[in-house]
Amino acid sequence: MLRYRSLPFIVGLICLFASASANAQVIVINPERDRVARPSPRPIRQDYEIKSVDIQADIRDQAAEVQVSQIFANKSSRTLQATLFFPLPDEATISGLTLIVDGKELPGRLLPKDEARRIYEDIVRRSQDPALLEYMGRGLFRTSVFPVPPNAQRKVEIRYSQLLKKSDGLVDFSLPLGNSKHSTKPIKQLNLTVRVQANEGIKTIYSPSHDVNIERPESKRAVCKTTLTDVAAADDFRLLFGTESGPVGMNVISYRPDKSQDGYFLLLAAPEIAAADAQVVPKTVVFVVDRSGSMSGQKFEQVRKALRFVLDRLGPEDLFNIVAYDSKVDAFRPELQRADEATIAQARGFVDGLYAGGSTNIDGALQKSLEMLTNADRPNYVLFLTDGLPTVGEQNDVKIAAKAKVANTVRARMFNFGVGFDVNSRLLDRLSREQRGQSIYVRPNEDIEAQVATLYNRIAAPVLTDLAIEFLFEAKPDPATATPIARTYPQELNDLFRGEQLIWVGRYRKSGATKVKLTGKVGAEPRSFEFDAALVEHSGDETNGFVEKLWALRRIGEILDDLDLNGQNKELVDELVALSIKHGILTPYTSFLADEETDLMQHRQNAQRAEDNIDLKFRRRVSGSDAFYGRRGKAALKTANRLPGIQQRGGIGGGGGFGGGGGIGGGIGGNLPSLAPSVDRRNTRRAMPLDGESDSESADAAETVRNIGQKTFFQRDGLWRDSTVTAEQEKQAKKIVQFSTEYFDLAATHGKELGKYLAFREPVLINLRGKTYRIDPPGDAK
Repeated sequence: MLRYRSLPFIVGLICLFASASANAQVIVINPERDRVARPSPRPIRQDYEIKSVDIQADIRDQAAEVQVSQIFANKSSRTLQATLFFPLPDEATISGLTLIVDGKELPGRLLPKDEARRIYEDIVRRSQDPALLEYMGRGLFRTSVFPVPPNAQRKVEIRYSQLLKKSDGLVDFSLPLGNSKHSTKPIKQLNLTVRVQANEGIKTIYSPSHDVNIERPESKRAVCKTTLTDVAAADDFRLLFGTESGPVGMNVISYRPDKSQDGYFLLLAAPEIAAADAQVVPKTVVFVVDRSGSMSGQKFEQVRKALRFVLDRLGPEDLFNIVAYDSKVDAFRPELQRADEATIAQARGFVDGLYAGGSTNIDGALQKSLEMLTNADRPNYVLFLTDGLPTVGEQNDVKIAAKAKVANTVRARMFNFGVGFDVNSRLLDRLSREQRGQSIYVRPNEDIEAQVATLYNRIAAPVLTDLAIEFLFEAKPDPATATPIARTYPQELNDLFRGEQLIWVGRYRKSGATKVKLTGKVGAEPRSFEFDAALVEHSGDETNGFVEKLWALRRIGEILDDLDLNGQNKELVDELVALSIKHGILTPYTSFLADEETDLMQHRQNAQRAEDNIDLKFRRRVSGSDAFYGRRGKAALKTANRLPGIQQRGGIGGGGGFGGGGGIGGGIGGNLPSLAPSVDRRNTRRAMPLDGESDSESADAAETVRNIGQKTFFQRDGLWRDSTVTAEQEKQAKKIVQFSTEYFDLAATHGKELGKYLAFREPVLINLRGKTYRIDPPGDAK
């Protein structure tokens, strides 16, 4: 990710009436903006709040039963008469929609799109609030009036059935959570649980919108959960899952907004969920543990706990060893050992006897561990942990990595844990790139055991190793599409593990039907699978636009990796700046683009400034906090599996790069930052800061860069500028006054896909389907 709109459920709008007042008035929830024009000269205080929201969805094949419950509190001293308007999921086939207030069913009415549009438009006119335009084109459920007594609460439930669409082999479930912008206060807690059952069995399952915890109790069932707290805004929830028989499932989602440019694809691949007693492919694991003096104390006790955790979970057919190093290098045994009970007990004793002290011989430790690995027919994994710089033996990071590559004759994957700010983070990244692995950075005082345990739980059961993927088109490609698939990430495919899924993104030149061939090994035995897929020639809407954003996240991570490990490259820096402007993905090296004094049209000047920042803050530094956070953030970008959302306020990169709803193929989960703050801090994604960026830098980006849908807007002199608008287009822009008849005609003409782009309160300059518009609030038009 992948980030956004607003909050849960219910209520696009509520009409509140003060029963003691003769002047009933309509108010859109989110009334805190004093400048908004009111229908009445005596606006009513909005003394109500949504305290909690609980959403339960049960999906069986393509039929969903949804129940949304919220606690609505009247904080005032008078009775409020409330009418609920609930925007329906987009393009949804809804039936059996009912409203229950404190256990009593109330009548309601499903409104067709035309009538719903008139209601949306009327409220926008009255409240002078454009945010509801994002729902234009959707149906609406309107309830009868129900009272909320003074200082009382009401439990309000909506239940409905929905027939889900299936496209690209994926069942698509969505739930509008973007209505929280209309709540007066943050929701204290939002709980979402989706239970999925499919007769054919569930293979791939993926949420592009949220970091979800996915439980797979068996092959035909999945449970997805997420909890948000203090929610002032949330993305609309979306869940995709593929159903098919066979040992492996695969789905391909494509997006091509411009037929003249390469398209974007996302490939999901997952093995079936095997029974608990199913046979597991034996693997080899070697632990390489830093025991130098800087690791002493609580830090090394956590390392001991991490080693014990993994030892206790090795299978009886697994092979293992432990290499501990300081100035010298020692191993538990001279050769690999089978993980039987007696040997594991002895290994635990070896771990208990390890103590920290001495210098750091990284090269010697890697050479000793890699020379133990001799069987390329087994999955081989090296877990390497260090907190410092090499101080004994070879100390040049390029030479250490080169020697390790020569010694790694079985192509073992190396997972490298960097602990604290003193670690040589460039060395770890070099090892990860050349040894088909991943760098995992653990902050000072962060739990080492938890990070190691998280990784091991994901790689414990390899199903298919040494993966390769090929797109097979029937027609012979012409020279223009001789390489139909390009710029794929991750560049080196990971192994496929039980309970995990591969998430692979790339660009495509050739569209149409294709076969996708997945090959790999189960132990020493080659396996091959073929799947049908289609790459669209042109996308008519932005439904799958998240695929482009996800590709951009990973591409920026790869660019930073190349610049870090290989040195200056003008073309790569130019591309980095262009992607940052287009997608609003601002790293510490491009955060200056958020500065209102920066001229986005000065491409050469901006590229040089980015190059200087990369050189000063990143490339010159192999250790220290800047190096740590820069490479941790880079790793997070390279393995992102979804778009970060506004509800996630953390910096990029925690947890070592694995997260819910994704897997080793790409998986940061809940520790990605958000992309762009909303136009009014409620309904779009924040600009993306990297972990370690200062609060002031992040705040500056939050104030002046906004992502809505597929567009990025930069604020300049009080005007929000679409990043795609050129100087010439600005001169020819058609001027429209907000809330005028022409304004609503524009919203109706462009439909639901573009309504969200008209939801700015401030002046905005925007390209919409080949035309440029400048929209000014009433009184501000020039």
